[in-house]
This record gives sequence, structure tokens and C-alpha cells, in this order.
Amino acid sequence: MRKLIIAATAATVVSLGAPRAADAFCGFYINGAGSEMFNDATQVVLMRKGTRTVLSMQNNYKGPPDAFAMVIPVPTVLHEEDVKTLPKEVFTRVDMMGAPRLVEYWEQDPCMVDRYDRRPTMKMAGRGAGAPMAAGAAKPDDLGVTIEAQFEVGEYQIVILSATDSTGLETWLVREKYQIPKGAAPFLRPYIEANMKFFVAKVDPKKVTFGTDGRANLSPLRFHYDSEEFTLPIRLGLANSSGTQDLIVSILAPKQRYEVSNYGNVTIPTNLDVKDAVRSNFGAFYAALFDRTVEKNPGAVVTEYAWMASTCDPCPGPQLGMNDFLLLGADVLDTPAGAAIATDKPPHPGGVGRRPLPPGRGGRVAMDFVLTRLHARYGKSITEDLVFKKADPIVGGREIRAGGHGGKLEERASPSSINNFQARYAIRHWWTGPIRCKSPRRGIWGGPPGRGRPDIKPALNLAFAPRNKASLPRYLVSNVPEIGVRAYKPRRKPRPVTPKPAPKPMVEAPDPKVKGSPMQPLAQGCACSSGGAGGDAGLVGLALPGLVAAIALGRRRRRA
Repeated sequence: MRKLIIAATAATVVSLGAPRAADAFCGFYINGAGSEMFNDATQVVLMRKGTRTVLSMQNNYKGPPDAFAMVIPVPTVLHEEDVKTLPKEVFTRVDMMGAPRLVEYWEQDPCMVDRYDRRPTMKMAGRGAGAPMAAGAAKPDDLGVTIEAQFEVGEYQIVILSATDSTGLETWLVREKYQIPKGAAPFLRPYIEANMKFFVAKVDPKKVTFGTDGRANLSPLRFHYDSEEFTLPIRLGLANSSGTQDLIVSILAPKQRYEVSNYGNVTIPTNLDVKDAVRSNFGAFYAALFDRTVEKNPGAVVTEYAWMASTCDPCPGPQLGMNDFLLLGADVLDTPAGAAIATDKPPHPGGVGRRPLPPGRGGRVAMDFVLTRLHARYGKSITEDLVFKKADPIVGGREIRAGGHGGKLEERASPSSINNFQARYAIRHWWTGPIRCKSPRRGIWGGPPGRGRPDIKPALNLAFAPRNKASLPRYLVSNVPEIGVRAYKPRRKPRPVTPKPAPKPMVEAPDPKVKGSPMQPLAQGCACSSGGAGGDAGLVGLALPGLVAAIALGRRRRRA
């Protein structure tokens, strides 16, 4: 399963996170060695506000080390000052913040006073952005392709192209020693007809290190542009797809969550209690849950997270903070970044290679950015790019119970005035110790004995998790009716049946009215010999009680 991760951080004037347009997205990847390349893992962070989009993209490639490039459609011509490089850590924090989470709870002593540990998680600072390098000269092309701009940033050689014909653009790329994916021209055509430009970021292999698995360690790229529409071009990425792709879009926007307008929307089932085996198989469990949700909602985009970006409960990792927002584009918003930054407190300390704040913008980011995480699965049958729209706030996936402790846990997503929705799953350990108080309080959950915080684990790298929908019922404690899944409950083994001893043969009670019955007295003067009817057996078995009765009668007569 190939994975595309897009983190759209809408806090700028135009981005892929607001109802406007972020018409740029990771396109197809091309190389100069001639072998096919598949886009394996791409993470994009978009900030949007007004009509400005800041797109930050992290790329992982696996292929020959001699030459790499990526092609992304953009609505305007980008210049050297519009493009920067970023540290990878900021993408890790965005991904972890919105990732599905597994929490492990222990029921607290029912005889103790209710206590919670709600200390905030410490924030991490990111690294500074790299400065653009000098741009190169550009020459018009005779195939309907024009080099609008050319410059270098880090290990990237950037070329901004415009084209009037998809075949001409394909020919130009081939002539420049790029072997584009087979059948790329049809994917290029819609963007050329829409008068889009093409951001081509070629990688110089001499400036890149490769891991043992053949993946290039590339610096994330950040660029910004202005556009009225808010779409995510994903069709171009299908040109080099090996099949179905996972696309995760994380959108950060002031006080606003988003969903898609041209496909269905569904929220992931949340607040499910799961069995202990999920602790070591969380990725497989969530992949099975997601696959089943998509199966029951074909073509829908799944909402996995919608929460205030600077807080979380529970938090699987560092919260997003001021430095993260500045790295991701708050410094190039159309309105001053200070509009979203309070100046009453200094920035949090720490961070390696920490980027200094612009003059007059000290302080901390206000708690008004909402992080929306959307998860889509699509293949070559997709016909439209994603189009985003504003959506009303929702809540769900919290440790909130009707009527307080011991009540029913909130289910699914529900409308609200704030955004507090997350994909959360829990392993619960009930109290097994003694209960010596008169009024125990059951259902109070927290961390393990001796610690106040529950254990939390995020589900990351889900595209590479083992997938088996059939295993889902065995992970669940209760049913999930919205996707038609019943939790597996093993049948109890029948108790071994101890064979009963064979009953003793029953002897029918003799009838005293029947002649010859043992209860019938013998006639006076009757001589019973061995040769008579019944023989000796009749004498012993049948006549003996009658004989006893006759003797008793004789005794009474003598007494008289």
C-alpha cells in the first residue's frame, strides 16, 4: 500500500486548508535513470488564510540515486523568495498530533478520592528554514513550454514551467532526460487547460544522502502562492501510482475545520474499547477499522481528527506551538502574524536550531487554530481533485460519560460549538483489588497504579500496516453498529458431563388381588410340591409371604 500524507495547515492567506484553493499538490515523480518510481510517502502541510496558501511538503523516495524530480501544478509563477526548506521534525509533530491514538486505562481504587493529572505536555521547537539560493537563467522552449523561473534551494534545482500543450510538456521533459511515467500526458492536460504552472523540483544526487533501504533523505520544501479556489490536485499523482494510495490531509485553520465538498464525508468510529492484544497490533487494528469504514462508505473521505491545534486530550506527543506555525508559513500571511500571536508572554524555550521571531512578533500563538485530519483512499478510477469546504464543529472520542463516572461513554461524532473530535481507542483494566468502603465509586479511569497518566500510543505509518478486515471483530470488546461489525465473543466450552450410574432395575409392586401374587395368602391345606406349577421357584419367590401370613393367622387363633 502506497502512502501519501498531506498536512494542510490553513493559517495563511491561501492554502489547501480553507474553502479557497490550494491548487498545488505532490504530483508525479520522475527520474533520469529510466526506471519507474512510485511515490511512497509524501507529507504536505498547508496553511491557508484569505487567498494565500503556504504548502510544505516532505518527500521520501526509493529509486536510483542519480536523478530525482517531482512535478506539482501551481496556480501562479513562484519565485526564489517564495520557496524554502524546512526541518523534518515539524511534520512529525503534525502527523502525531492528529494520528489515531490508543490509550490504556486502569480503573482507580473505588474507595479513593477522584483525582486527575492534567499537566500540559511540553512543546518542542522546530528548526529554522533554509535560505533560497541563487536562481538560474531561463530560456523559452519551442514546444509550447516556457521556463518562467529557475533557482536552487538546498539540494533542489527548481524550475517553474508553463505549457500550452500536454504533449509538448511531455516531450520537453523527455528531451531534458527525464523519463516521465507512462501515460502522463492525460494527467497533465486538465492542468494545462486550467492555465496552471508546473513546479518542477529536481534533486541533485550529489547533495543527497541515501538510507540503507534506498530512500533519499530529502529536506522538506515550503512554498506559498495566492489562489481563489481551494482544491487539492491528486490526479497527477496517479501517473506514477502502483495502485491504491492513502492520502492524509491535515488542515490547520483559525477556528475552522474542513471536509470535502465533491465526495462523501464520514467520521471514523471512535471511543471503542478494545482487547489487550491491540497494544502490540494497533496499526493492524486501525487499518482494519479504516478499511471497513471505507468499505461501508465507498468513495468517502474519513475525518480522523478535528481539535484545537495547540492542545489535546490525551496527547500522544508534543503539542503544536508558535514555532511550528511560523515554520509552516505564519510569517508570510497576508495579515500580520501578530494578529494570531499574543505579546504578553515570551516564546517557550528550547529547540535545536531555533528560528528567531520577526521583530515585534514575540509571544505565543493564540489557541484558535483547528487541526483537521482527513484520510482518503483512492485509485486510478478517481475522476476529480479534492475540493474542500468549511464544516461545522464536532465532538467525539473523549472520556466523557453521561451522568458522570460510571455512565455511558459518548459515542461517534456529534455537533457542537467547538471542535473536539479524535480517533481514540482504549484498553481498560478493571479494579481487582479489595473494596472495603461502604460507597465505592466505580468507573473512574486513570493511569496504572503509582502513576497518574494513562499510556498513549499513536498509530503511524498506517499505509504499511498489515491489512485484514476479518480480524477486526476479534480486537473489539463491543459492537460497532455504524459499520456493521459485531465483536467476537468466543463460545463457552460445554462443561464435561459426568456419566450417571445405570439405574437399578425396578421391581413392580405386587398386586394382592391377583391370584398367585406374593400378597395373596395361601389356601388352607394346600400342599405345594416341587412338581406343582411354579416349582421350587414358586415356593421360594411367591408362596413364602403367604406362608408367613398363614402362620401369623394361626398364632392369633391359638391365643383366642
